[in-house]
Amino acid sequence: SSSSRDEALRDKRSQILSRGLPKQKPIEGVKQVVVLASGKGGVGKSTTADIVTNILFFLFLTQTKEVGLLDADIYGPSVPKMMNLKGNPELTPKNLMRPLKNYGIACMSMGFLIEETAPVVWRGLMVMSAVEKLLRQVDWGQLDYLVIDMPPGTGDVQLSVSQNIPIAGAVIISTPQDVALLDARKGAEMFRKVHVPVLGLVQNMSVFQCPKCKHETHIFGADGVRELAKALGLDILG
Repeated sequence: SSSSRDEALRDKRSQILSRGLPKQKPIEGVKQVVVLASGKGGVGKSTTADIVTNILFFLFLTQTKEVGLLDADIYGPSVPKMMNLKGNPELTPKNLMRPLKNYGIACMSMGFLIEETAPVVWRGLMVMSAVEKLLRQVDWGQLDYLVIDMPPGTGDVQLSVSQNIPIAGAVIISTPQDVALLDARKGAEMFRKVHVPVLGLVQNMSVFQCPKCKHETHIFGADGVRELAKALGLDILG
């Protein structure tokens, strides 16, 4: 019958589509993955990622929880500077990279693999290969939480990370400027499309306090991220 043919066609289409997507595979030794993202660059995402990892570490210090930080920004890695780390990762007997550690947090970044001032002039396929290595060829040991500092935008790296590993949730960071908010909305919608829960939004750089008179000025606006969160039905995390 016509209905059975339609059903068979739908089943075949589903099978073809499912073959086109990578199978999600957990990172060995990692219990939960949280990604921090922004649509626009320069909104303080990496700084927030470092703060979040430190909060997680100190919050669970008494419970001996282990926290890691992965810098997935291939072109502009900033975690080495933020976490005050230098050097090259050692290799384990299984030929896996061993993360560098500071403040009790295990860190891995492209910045550990290249010279500090060297630009990464790579095409997409090389970038994707580097992301795969950072995800799969690192010996994290046993982590309760891995925070991934994503590059700005909604491109190949974000999609690859979202489709290759199970992610507990994403946090979107933005300033309250209209232009930044447009990109933050795109970031939130992208994660929803790939079925990654958006945990909430963080507003950054909204207030300047004069060091002399303590007067506060909202240099980029006051409530832009709050309004965006309301429109998207999401929480403001800070």
